[in-house]
Amino acid sequence: MNHSSNEPETESIEPLRYLSKSEVGNIETELLRDYRFGRQQLIEIWGHASAIAITKAFPLTSLSKKQPTVLVICGPEQNGSIGLVCARHLRIFEYEPTIFYPKRSPLSLHQDFTVQCEKMDIPFLSYLPTEVQLINDAYNLVIDAILGPETEQRDVKEPYSSILLTLKQIKIPIASLDIPSGWDVEEASKDGINPEVLISLTAPKKCATGFSGKHFLAGRFLPYDMQKKYELNLPEFPGTECLIEL
Repeated sequence: MNHSSNEPETESIEPLRYLSKSEVGNIETELLRDYRFGRQQLIEIWGHASAIAITKAFPLTSLSKKQPTVLVICGPEQNGSIGLVCARHLRIFEYEPTIFYPKRSPLSLHQDFTVQCEKMDIPFLSYLPTEVQLINDAYNLVIDAILGPETEQRDVKEPYSSILLTLKQIKIPIASLDIPSGWDVEEASKDGINPEVLISLTAPKKCATGFSGKHFLAGRFLPYDMQKKYELNLPEFPGTECLIEL
C-alpha cells in the first residue's frame, strides 16, 4: 500500500460524523457568510454531484426500460432546486428526466434553475399520477428532491403529503437527495418512504445512520478548516471523484 503522506499512521481512524439539524444550518451559514460561497454556487455543486451519484447507482446501461427515463420530484425549498440542477446534468449525461415541481419557488434564484431546465427541453409534469402503475411503467427511477433538512417534517402539507403516500407505493427505485423526504433529520424513519439510494450532501445527516440501502456522500468542496472545526472525519475520496460510496 503506497502512502503519499509522511505522517505516522494512527491506530484508529475516527468515524465519520453524522450531523444534527443545527450543525447542518451552521455549516451552511458559515459557508455563505464567512467563506463567501454563493447560494447558487452551493446548489450547483450539490446538484452536479447528485447527478454523478445517480449515474454511478443507475448507469444508463443498467436501466430496464428502453428509454432512460427518470422522474425528478422537486419541493418548494432548496432541496427542490438541487433536484432541478441534478435533472439538468442528467439531461447532459443522456438520461431523459421529467420534472414534477408542484409549487414553484418565488425566489429568482430558484426560478433561474427552472428556466435552465426548460431551456434544456426537460418536460415538466402538471400533475403526478395517483395511479402508481403509471409511474412504474413510465420511469426507471424517481429522484426525491422534495423535502430537505431545512423542512420541518411535522409541517408537511399538501401536495407533499400525498406525493409521499404515492412514493411509498411505487415499485421502481427511489434515490433521495440529502435526506429521504418525510424523515426527521435527527432520526431514521420507520414509516416514511424507503429509498434504495441515499445521496448525502457535504456530510451525512443523523437520520442516515439508520439507512440500509446504497449510500453515497457527494459534494467534495468543504474547506479544510471547516472539516476540522466540525470534526467531520470525511473519508478519503478516490482520485478526483466528487463522491464516494459509504
